[in-house]
Amino acid sequence: MPKYLVQASYTAQGAGGLLSDGGTGRVEAVRRVVASCGGTLEWLAFAFGETDLYCVIELPDDESMAGVSMTVRASGALQSSVVRLLTPEQIDTAARLTVDFRAPGT
Repeated sequence: MPKYLVQASYTAQGAGGLLSDGGTGRVEAVRRVVASCGGTLEWLAFAFGETDLYCVIELPDDESMAGVSMTVRASGALQSSVVRLLTPEQIDTAARLTVDFRAPGT
């Protein structure tokens, strides 16, 4: 299953929910959301600064990730970005591709 790195920053509304639910409560909420689309939460960590939360999740496909992302962002509780993660084997396959590319100016 594809893996995704999610980085999120809480809005004032979302920070209030975090204060109310606590960190463990929010971890369980993330687990439920991901499981509802057939995925698993691999790990989650809170941080401070510009980004409040980092997690790695596994979902069946990109459409599932898009659905989770749109639904959660629509709540207004956070802003997020998602990075699709690749395995070393996927990079090996990509490195063996023949790519017809010419750099600008060459």
